[in-house]
Amino acid sequence: MGTPRASWLNTTHDWSGTVDLDHLEHIRRDAAVFAPGGVPQLILEVVAYAADEAEAGHGGRCHITLCPDGSVAVADNGRGTDTRLDELGHIVKKPVMATRDLRFFDNPDAPRLPDTHLRRGMSVVAALSTWLVHTNRRLDGSWTQRYERGVPTTGLRPLADVRTTGTTVHFLPDEPLRTAGNASFDDLARLTQSWPHLSVAVDDRRST
Repeated sequence: MGTPRASWLNTTHDWSGTVDLDHLEHIRRDAAVFAPGGVPQLILEVVAYAADEAEAGHGGRCHITLCPDGSVAVADNGRGTDTRLDELGHIVKKPVMATRDLRFFDNPDAPRLPDTHLRRGMSVVAALSTWLVHTNRRLDGSWTQRYERGVPTTGLRPLADVRTTGTTVHFLPDEPLRTAGNASFDDLARLTQSWPHLSVAVDDRRST
């Protein structure tokens, strides 16, 4: 057994709940406010978490894949998203996709992403994506989970242990965002150079 969830310290997200439907709907109602940079901003929101890990001395590599169907996969070699065992023996993953980032979302002084827009958190990516698959590999186990418009549609599905750690976030931005303008290889390569501790590779498969 683990420890009571109520005793867990909230740092980046609130462990007391797994989904905040009002928060997700708030983002979806004001997509132009929360993702004014469109698809590139969503990508940078994800890469920013890999940069956090790298700056803390974990990992340091990130791979962005621009897929033919308009989806994007961002993979890093950090520690993976925090996952814990509660007092009932249930596995609980930090609710990074479906609740607000306590540091950034409502903070007018939040740091800016390399595209100059305010960092809001991973929930913006999940809420503004038709679907998102979060694959999480940690030393104590690996899982994958699917979301649709920010709401989980599966539980944590265990994966085979490959003795590596890291996170892959594969998402399909909503059609209005993709129509407004997609990410270019050159822009992503330039913008991601802003994180000195992170080495980023971009693989554009859209023309193949």
